[in-house]
Amino acid sequence: MDFYETLGVKRDAAVDDIRKAYRKLARKHHPDLNPGDKTAEDRFKKVQEAYDVLSDPKKKQMYDQVGYYSENGVPSGGAGAGTGSGPNMGFGGFDFSDVFSRAGTRPPGGAPPSGSGAGAGNFQDIFNQWFSRNEGAPQKTPQKGTDLEYGLNIDFWQAIRGTQVKLSVIRQEACTACNGTGARAGANAVCPECNGSGNVTQVAGAMRFSLTCPRCEGSGRLGNRCADCHGDGRISKTEIVEVRIPPGAQQGSRLRVAGKGNAGTFGAPAGDLYITVRVEPHPFFRRDGDDIEIAVPVRIDEAGLGTKIEVPTIDGRALLKIPQGTKNGQKFRLREKGVLNARTGSRGDQIVEVTVEAPVVQDERTKELLREYAGLHPDDPRAEIWSKV
Repeated sequence: MDFYETLGVKRDAAVDDIRKAYRKLARKHHPDLNPGDKTAEDRFKKVQEAYDVLSDPKKKQMYDQVGYYSENGVPSGGAGAGTGSGPNMGFGGFDFSDVFSRAGTRPPGGAPPSGSGAGAGNFQDIFNQWFSRNEGAPQKTPQKGTDLEYGLNIDFWQAIRGTQVKLSVIRQEACTACNGTGARAGANAVCPECNGSGNVTQVAGAMRFSLTCPRCEGSGRLGNRCADCHGDGRISKTEIVEVRIPPGAQQGSRLRVAGKGNAGTFGAPAGDLYITVRVEPHPFFRRDGDDIEIAVPVRIDEAGLGTKIEVPTIDGRALLKIPQGTKNGQKFRLREKGVLNARTGSRGDQIVEVTVEAPVVQDERTKELLREYAGLHPDDPRAEIWSKV
């Protein structure tokens, strides 16, 4: 799987572009917005996996170099991993056994070492060590915490009027036991293995490698890992976050709560919490942006003679004038009876569609009146249709 292709970004994309692409796709495929959709859930997991690697500078560097990332640090597939099946096939399918067989020493008059000899073994050991130890080494520079995505269901009236909700959020916070350093308090002696440099040198044939010191893991100091956070500097904690939903929230609205994502490393700021809103439909009111739409039935006499009727709005009852000769399906607009837009401060309108209902004829008097009406208005209402056919 190509992580860049998964997020839909170029290989030279900036961190902000990667973050924007992730947020867009996470919102689209979030399981809370696609209940029961296994495909969306799988897609969301792939997007999350791609973002976890590309948002981390060290993981991204490894992925860019070898086309693959795994927690143990040893490439075992991907675009940049070797395709050969031999024990010495390295990155890009290049066989390093020849390099080490030529670089290694041979006894006078003896045969050169084979591809599976000490030289090749040292090469594999060094690269395994380089990937695994560098990946496990503590971060030297502060990095902002990652963002969190949550879905929230609210009902129609909560969306219209606004509300405040409390969310139970699992997030990473700075470890209080070590103040986010990841090390046990008081452990700060210079590492004797690397003399405080954080790196050691190893030689394999004619090649020299600078590796992360295995004893101090690149910090240059000896410090036992914090027992609470196991050296990460952060711990997972459930926090109750109070979120204000503004009036007029729509289906798919995305709210940002600053600083409530995962904590950063070494004092860096925390990420943000993004909440995607899902609004439950109302059985009568329909929403179109900031407008509210309803359908109201009227009798045939009300439509023909005209009248005034009361119609429901989100604010209560309102009076609507039905003019003479109103047709079935005709729409009327009630100004500023729609939803308040918290961003613009203005309200939408309410659109009322009239449905003219024919009477249920159950007595002779009604039949007589309808026949009389037909005699007074004998015009065929479908004549215009036939003229166009």
